[in-house]
Amino acid sequence: MPAVSKDDSTIVVSGSWLTDKVYAKSGIAEVVGYDRDKGTKSWTIDLPGPVCEASHRVTEDGKTAIIHKPAMPTKAEPQSCTEVAVLDLAAGKTAWSKSVESGGRPMSLNNVTLSGGTVAAGSTSGGIAWDVATGDELWSPKPTDTCYDAGYGGGEKLVAVRKCGTYDARQLNIQTIDPKSGKVISEYKMAKGIEYAAVVSTEPLVVAADVGDSAGDGSGISDFFSIDNKTGKLLNRISAPGDEFGASCESITEIENCRGLAVGNNRLYIATEEHEGGGESYSRTNEVVAFDLTTGKQTGERADAGDGYTITPLRMDGGNVIAYKRPPYDKGGQVVSIDGGTFKQTTLMENPATEAVRDVESRMSPDYSEIRYSQGHLYMSQVFASEPSSADDKEYLAIAFGTSG
Repeated sequence: MPAVSKDDSTIVVSGSWLTDKVYAKSGIAEVVGYDRDKGTKSWTIDLPGPVCEASHRVTEDGKTAIIHKPAMPTKAEPQSCTEVAVLDLAAGKTAWSKSVESGGRPMSLNNVTLSGGTVAAGSTSGGIAWDVATGDELWSPKPTDTCYDAGYGGGEKLVAVRKCGTYDARQLNIQTIDPKSGKVISEYKMAKGIEYAAVVSTEPLVVAADVGDSAGDGSGISDFFSIDNKTGKLLNRISAPGDEFGASCESITEIENCRGLAVGNNRLYIATEEHEGGGESYSRTNEVVAFDLTTGKQTGERADAGDGYTITPLRMDGGNVIAYKRPPYDKGGQVVSIDGGTFKQTTLMENPATEAVRDVESRMSPDYSEIRYSQGHLYMSQVFASEPSSADDKEYLAIAFGTSG
């Protein structure tokens, strides 16, 4: 963990990416590429200030996008998150960096994503987009706009969460847009009064929202909305009460930051809330269950974490779900593949159960940490750098596990 001064207490270090050559991770005002196997530094990209937000997406040619501060913050000048940068993870350098003026001063940006050769960033002042390759601006807010793009979901399609109306009478429009022109292809109008929404997947289009602040558990999710992105028609609304399901979305400013779920095979795979396990150990456990996006109903299949383990979907792998199992106190964590059809689990790797390893792994909670898995390699990292709680307490920014195969 990089050293943090007493004045700073915590600094954001969010962002971690995998390419075929490196594992890249944000440090304090830098992004470092590490050899995937050895952990030795391959390159360092220096930034003028700390990272604020990072897209988890990487283009086929190894580019990603971050938002960062223009200088190191001080008490007198905390600095706003005004700079968007495209990083070339293959070359280990910044491809380009931009800011946008609004009313004579740089706009503060909240989130950033990538889709179809476009980088798109959202804010309370509206959304801006650039060409990934050239850095040319594709669109930005117009002074006459009465609505604004709070943010975007990327990947296979580009989806805008567009806000209209005032705080008490908010209208959210979920728009699938052309990534080159910003032209609206289809639109779904959410019920009035829903303040925030997160884009879980853009193809198929799935949006999460906390309707009427009813989730009650801080997860940001009470319902999922399955939408036809060709027509903008609502296919189904799936109720997912916070006390039953363990997924969460940071939908207030981060449109794409959802955990504990995956979308594929026209299904939403979601972790259930922890509950007491069987037997006499009083341990906690949970499951992964699936909803059919067309019918909105649970399919009835489930993948059990196993006594003392809790399971978290990480992503799809073709038709299967890759999931991480947080272990009981005396075991190492596991990565499993859940067959999308049969729900049969295959263990891809199991981490060492030694106390020294468990002590480090247990600090990387799936609720907060960034977890990346690929080809027998598991990388876990923190999103905040802070002072160690005691002098002899060693904190880690990132840890990596590999299978010997």
